[in-house]
Amino acid sequence: MKHNVDVHVGKRIRHRRWMIGMTQQQLAEKVGIKFQQIQKYETGMNRVSASRLWDIAQAVDVPVSFFFEGLEDGHVHNAVEGDILADKEALQLVRAYYAMPEAQRRQIFELARVLSDAA
Repeated sequence: MKHNVDVHVGKRIRHRRWMIGMTQQQLAEKVGIKFQQIQKYETGMNRVSASRLWDIAQAVDVPVSFFFEGLEDGHVHNAVEGDILADKEALQLVRAYYAMPEAQRRQIFELARVLSDAA
């Protein structure tokens, strides 16, 4: 049976990996394991040991505490952030947005704001 904490940590691993545009294979290579193990961590099927979590944190350039953000007493309390950022399309949009020069980003932002006001 999956534990809530393992599922949460796995989601945070996947979230960070997506945010930096890293594949499961790339993360696995950096950590020295097979990508199937990353899959199991991300779904919460397998627990991540402390030393492995340390290695993953180093590979994706976050503190270990990042993986526990939003947890309190083993329960997820910050579901809003996880919901929107768990969407792969939303993350791709954010990456594309920040890949643009700043002047274009401002124009896209203004366009989105005008369109959302009209909706």
